[in-house]
This record gives sequence, C-alpha cells and structure tokens, in this order.
Amino acid sequence: MVIECIPDYKQAEKWAAIAQEYGLGYEYNDFFNPTVLDNNNQLNEIIRSYEKIGRDTGNDTMHGAFYDINVVSIDPMIRAASDKRVRQCMDIAERLKVKGVVFHTNYLTDFKSIPYRDGWVAGNTEYWEKICSEYKDTEVYLENMFDDTPELLRRVAENLKDVKNFGVCLDLAHAFLSKVDLTEWIDEFSPYIKHIHINDNDKQQDLHLPVGAGKMDWEILKSEKLFAASPSVLIEVTGKEKLLKSIEYLKSINFLD
Repeated sequence: MVIECIPDYKQAEKWAAIAQEYGLGYEYNDFFNPTVLDNNNQLNEIIRSYEKIGRDTGNDTMHGAFYDINVVSIDPMIRAASDKRVRQCMDIAERLKVKGVVFHTNYLTDFKSIPYRDGWVAGNTEYWEKICSEYKDTEVYLENMFDDTPELLRRVAENLKDVKNFGVCLDLAHAFLSKVDLTEWIDEFSPYIKHIHINDNDKQQDLHLPVGAGKMDWEILKSEKLFAASPSVLIEVTGKEKLLKSIEYLKSINFLD
C-alpha cells in the first residue's frame, strides 16, 4: 500500500529524507493555490525544487485546484475558468509525472432540487469523462468535500466505472462531518475508491488534526471494503510533527508496521 505525506517545496531535501525514512510517497499541495497557478515564475520554481531531488514520482499524487471550482456551472464564464484551472493542474501533473490528481466535487448541498442534482451528476459525468480521455496517463480522483451524503458522487463513479483512470478519493474526515455513518460512505464507494485522505477532527470542523487526535474511530481502517480497489492513502496533515504523531498512532493500531 502506498502511504503519502504532504511535502514542503521550501524544504525539499528535508521532506525527501522524511519520505525515504518512513517509506512515504507525496501528495503535492502546492498547485491548488490560484496565486501559484497565475505566476509562472513561482510555478516553475516549485516544480524545479521537486525535480532536482530526483525521486521517483510514479506513485505520487497531487491536489488540484478547488477554490470556487464549478465545472458544471450554468454560467459559461465560471465554467470556462474552472476548466482552465483543472487543465492547468493536469498539465502540471504530467510535468511531475505523478500517478493522479485529486479534485473536489464542490457540490452545493443546500440546493434542494432534483433537476439540479440530476444535472450535476450528468454534467460531472460528461466533464470528467472528457478530462480522463484527454489525459489518459494520469488518474483523476474526485473527492467528497461539502457532500452530505455519498449518493451523487457514487452515481458519477458508477457512470464512469469503465473509465480506467477515474476513481473516488474518499476523505474520511469530510465524511465523518456528515450525518451519514462512515460505513455507509464506504459501502457506497467501495468499488471506486482509488485514493483515501485521513486526518482527524472533533466532528464539528474540518481541523486536519493528527490521526488519533480527534473523535474519529480509526477501527474503520480495518474495513476490507475500504481497501477493495487497493487505494493509496494520504496522511493529510501539514508539518513533520503532525505527520509523525499520525504515523505513531497508525502503528499503535497496527495499520502501519
């Protein structure tokens, strides 16, 4: 199983050493920032800082743009801006030669309308199928974010089940913040889960605490359905201290050796 951490390009050599010591891959979190995406000099500096380390990136992932992204917006200007950000991230992923890119659903849960929900599913199915077709060598993982139930993302995943480079990124902490039990999220997504995000919270806010430092019951990691599709796992915390606390806890429950 591939276990990942979030590196810091400003300390590229330090994080390469940490990754090597603990046998970790990377999920790059530098490229969802619109300021970076609009500054070619900074963008190239970040990419070069990772490239000069010379590590194998074939199992790494990258977090794509998500701020205000709506690839199925009714407004064509917003839709076009969202598409531009997605493609920028996919192009960066190709430069870095990573395995896949994570994007958020950004579904508006307060819009209680069946036509909106059905249109959202249809639009996302069409859009991500097109992206996956154009970027055949890079996987796309659609992550639950504001989603209050697994239904809509599950419907998109079902529609795209034959698209080999599409899958679900199940963020367990986001799911924990919903009113739906984690086991139901896993049951709904099981065949499609190609990537997982883990961190902890108080079931009130998305705090990104070290694993084991919040209220989540991490017995859930023993679920065979969660790992049915052999997903990679990101320990989604920032900084060495939170990462090592998470690793220590995951070892204590025998998730890591």
